Amino acid sequence: MPTTAKKPVVKASKNNRQQRATTTGQKTQKNTAEDNGSKLEEFFHGELKDIYWAEKHLLKVLPKMSKAATAQELKAAFNDHLKVTEGHVKRLEEVFNALGYKPQAKKCEAMAGITKEGDDIISKTEKGTSTRDVGLIFAGQKVEHYEIATYGSLTQLAKTLGHDDVAQILNSTLQEEKEADESLTGIAESSVNQKADQE
Repeated sequence: MPTTAKKPVVKASKNNRQQRATTTGQKTQKNTAEDNGSKLEEFFHGELKDIYWAEKHLLKVLPKMSKAATAQELKAAFNDHLKVTEGHVKRLEEVFNALGYKPQAKKCEAMAGITKEGDDIISKTEKGTSTRDVGLIFAGQKVEHYEIATYGSLTQLAKTLGHDDVAQILNSTLQEEKEADESLTGIAESSVNQKADQE
């Protein structure tokens, strides 16, 4: 009776087994949201870097705006928002960590432009005037409106991508940005605009 020849068994070399194990380990350690996601996830990550830079930049800008303001109420508003912004930076770091990313900033050209406009307002208006305060409120609200748009969009993207916990964190910041915008509107309407009109 003819016998069937057995195929030789090829054993993986020790080096090949080690290489596969190393590669597997690297993939496990790099298990970020972006690795498991899509182009949308990549876009979301990029926008987080963008707003992270913007918030850190504001930590340098807000003290200048407070110093330039005349009305004590406006000075206080900028100082208060500085403390709130410090919290926003920490929240974004929580978001990066929750998604498996290293906190990283990418220059936000939009915020850089808005804050440059604020610098121009300070240089072109007279110190100690309500007209300067009007300009500072303009600049401050442009910042807030940009952040409201950004955090609103990021919150919705986080929900779409299934990052519900991250969406809640981002939404908390969104609500605080809206409150800051309303505060600046209140200061303008209650006193600053009327005083500037008399100058």
